Amino acid sequence: MAGELVLVTGGSGFIGAHCIIQLLEAGYSVRTTVRSLAREADVRTMLRQGGVEAGDRLSFAAADLMQDAGWAEAVAGCAYVLHVASPFPPAIPKHEDEVIIPARDGALRVLKAARDAGVKRVVLTSSYAAIGYGQPEQATLFDETNWTNPDGDDVRAYVKSKTLAERAAWDFMAREGGALELSVVNPVGVLGPVLGPDYSTSILLVQRLLDGSMPGAPRLYFGIVDVRDVAALHLICMTHPAAKDQRFLASAGAFLSLAQMSAILRRTMGAAARRAPKFELPDFLVRLAAMRDPAVQQILPELGKRKDGSNAKARRVLGWSPRSNEAAIQATAESLIALGLVKSPAVR
Repeated sequence: MAGELVLVTGGSGFIGAHCIIQLLEAGYSVRTTVRSLAREADVRTMLRQGGVEAGDRLSFAAADLMQDAGWAEAVAGCAYVLHVASPFPPAIPKHEDEVIIPARDGALRVLKAARDAGVKRVVLTSSYAAIGYGQPEQATLFDETNWTNPDGDDVRAYVKSKTLAERAAWDFMAREGGALELSVVNPVGVLGPVLGPDYSTSILLVQRLLDGSMPGAPRLYFGIVDVRDVAALHLICMTHPAAKDQRFLASAGAFLSLAQMSAILRRTMGAAARRAPKFELPDFLVRLAAMRDPAVQQILPELGKRKDGSNAKARRVLGWSPRSNEAAIQATAESLIALGLVKSPAVR
């Protein structure tokens, strides 16, 4: 109920900050973890950008996913925990354990601390990465019954980290969760209003479409969801009885190609999107580019693949109603431009 204390891990992150905003607006008190307390001013600035002055209803705790220290203090007195923090590298890590270990071990640290502190429920931010990868393409939509095969040919370090972390969380709950409850949110690519220079890697996609760094659009498909709807789903999962022991795929709707996303930007943003690519690149050109660019190599397994996911469960069970793909894309672009994070000829 409003007034209770909620811990949000990773409050300086894109999803974490939006969760804090909605919790405060709903009347909760919030404590958030940051790796360094020096980030407090940054977080408060992000919240003000989102229209919220947190005041003394927001407090901070220093805790690191790789360390035991600080977690008992962070969860003390909390009724709920939203475990949002997890590494999402913009580039390929030198070794997959650089993202797997913090994601998996961090989730277990949070769950253990929450159980020991008598927390009612933890909502874990997982990902569609734990649902729709490492499997053959299928005619039906992927949903919460699907699990990524971490040994699949198309599985990279981040995808594996989210899969193994969520698996470990459910295994922990089955073995030693005690009275603690768990609910999991599995978002696709998270877009929406940027609050500052800390935002999800998914936002880079829109940024690069706008700034002209893509001469053409590779034949890639993405699920999209607005960060405000992801935060709202976290809050619903925090208290809704039907969310106990369940995972929920968070997507705005049908997956879009990069070319479709670019067309939406040109239609909704006018001159600010004049650099957005107007045509789709043939696969052979992308493969040629990958011979010189390791970043392009990452996308080769995904060329032409559609892995559409269903949001029917969250709608049916929880009454969740997300914004459209177009609204999420437009809000992303508008915020990037407003914050000066896109070098667009229309705003110079």
